[in-house]
Amino acid sequence: MTYKDEYIASTQHPDEFWLEQAQKLAWFQPPQKGCQPTDNGYFDWFRGGQLNTSYLALDHHVKNGRGDKTALIYDSPVTQTTQHFTYKELLNRVAEFAGGLSRLGVTKGDRVIIYMPMIPQAVIAMLACARLGAVHSVVFGGFAANELAVRIDDAKPVVIVTASCGIEGNKVLPYKPLVDEAISLAEHKPQACVLYQRPQLIAELNEATDHDWLSLVEASVPASPVAVDATDPLYVLYTSGTTGKPKGVVRDNGGHAVALHYSMGAIYGISEDDIFWAASDVGWVVGHSYIVYGPLIKGATTVLYEGKPIGTPDAGAFWRMIESHKVNVLFAAPTAFRAIRKADPDAEFLSKYNTSSLRTLFMAGERLDPPTYFWASEKVGVPVIDHWWQTETGWPICSNPMGLEPMATKPGSSSVPTPGFNVKVLQGADEQQITGEKGAIAIKLPLPPGCLTTIWQDHQRFVDGYLREFEGYYSTGDNGYVDEDGYVFIMGRTDDVINVAGHRLSTGEMEEVLAGHPAIAECSVIGIHDALKGQLPVGLVLLKDGVTVDEQALEQDLVQRVRDKIGPVACFKRAIVVNRLPKTRSGKILRKLLRQIAANESVAVPSTIDDPSSVSEIETLMREKGLVNKPTAV
Repeated sequence: MTYKDEYIASTQHPDEFWLEQAQKLAWFQPPQKGCQPTDNGYFDWFRGGQLNTSYLALDHHVKNGRGDKTALIYDSPVTQTTQHFTYKELLNRVAEFAGGLSRLGVTKGDRVIIYMPMIPQAVIAMLACARLGAVHSVVFGGFAANELAVRIDDAKPVVIVTASCGIEGNKVLPYKPLVDEAISLAEHKPQACVLYQRPQLIAELNEATDHDWLSLVEASVPASPVAVDATDPLYVLYTSGTTGKPKGVVRDNGGHAVALHYSMGAIYGISEDDIFWAASDVGWVVGHSYIVYGPLIKGATTVLYEGKPIGTPDAGAFWRMIESHKVNVLFAAPTAFRAIRKADPDAEFLSKYNTSSLRTLFMAGERLDPPTYFWASEKVGVPVIDHWWQTETGWPICSNPMGLEPMATKPGSSSVPTPGFNVKVLQGADEQQITGEKGAIAIKLPLPPGCLTTIWQDHQRFVDGYLREFEGYYSTGDNGYVDEDGYVFIMGRTDDVINVAGHRLSTGEMEEVLAGHPAIAECSVIGIHDALKGQLPVGLVLLKDGVTVDEQALEQDLVQRVRDKIGPVACFKRAIVVNRLPKTRSGKILRKLLRQIAANESVAVPSTIDDPSSVSEIETLMREKGLVNKPTAV
């Protein structure tokens, strides 16, 4: 089928389409129905079907003669370690650890928090929970104790699984003190803590509640996969919420498995013979979907990387990985390539490695700005695919469907809606979808399989946050437009629109213009209060490594660029050079935080921030430049 045929079938006949996709999996009890309404006014997928996600990812491949195929490659430049696990080896490790969790009383429906660095044991723990029908909640290793405590109280885990330490560059970060403090802060007290001792740091264990990973496994019997309903939760993954309280996104077993299996082929063009590397972390949704579950359910080889795009040891880290492991498809965030471009603008490190195995480079997590797209396309020499999705959806809403029908790319666009996602541009309460006109991006219900089913323990919050704005639609919170060819352009979050003298302007568009300047590595545009025009845009720009400029001349140049590309209506007159921008650990610029600083409001520093000291640094600079709650000259 062509992309168009597949998309029409998936949106006009979703039950038939997704039941056909579901038949490609090894169910214990195949589903007879697709989408059905639920008692809480929503819907679910494949009710009546039974399966086990760990079985799909491991046992199924071993039983079909692929047990000796490499399932997982672990590469850690920070510890100088590489390991390969076949499907048979990974199955044995998972079954053994599942037996250990069972010995501690973990059963179907119980929650287990996993607070781990990027080591194979994190993947094993996730799959072991799935094997038992337990619900895992992975918390990014190194999160502050109070943030971990909030998640403990919300998920109420029976067990916490952790490691003695994480490694950030040259720093060893002890995890056990953070876990102990979090448990002391939390009202809910887990029954036990399982700790994997890393040689870089040996942690002290509490004899009453703590269990050494290896000792626990040795004393346990391997566990068989437990049959669960398609609608049973597989995991809860917390994402930031507007109230400050994290939202626990709930993912089911059945819809999740069907969607990820489909996406590996249709979107990423991955077969069982391929090696897929998602350069993310298991603490993020990308790690869940495309380090662990998607590639393994497909039967491909997945790569687990404990390192950074630069600094471990240099800006050639990604190219070394591709050569070493013959990576076919790489998936990373745009910020990773902006960091590489900043450190090595001419891609000199790339010439040192053979990257001929690479077919496609996918980017997501934030908008792929055209300058980064053009740089990566030119230097890497393979199709660069911007695709758009969210923690809540669990897999791409829009992408170039490389496994169905590769299309021409358009810089700045995440290509076309993925089959199953009926994407619309809405203005007010009306469905407009006027070609080229900006509006709120929403998805017509029902959402396809694999998307969130609710917010953990708070369905009303799910309804209020996602379903109430537009009746019959899921509100993405992003704005953008669809062009005459059906390509979707995401311009940023809905609140990344500023109002200048009555004109609604996208800060994303201005950022695109600024990022095109040869001296700029990265930038952010925010709106600040102005007594006359309501808001005025200000650019915060980060220079490429080794670039020196006259800042006043640069500002004049950037002002002119915005005037030429967008027009005088933008009233863009200020651009300041910064040493760094506050970001999340996944590389997203914290624009909301920057707006709070500019408005002289109380700053809500999210738990996902990479370096808290960047906040005070940028706040000091913005105050020095007169950008905090002061009118800007016009």
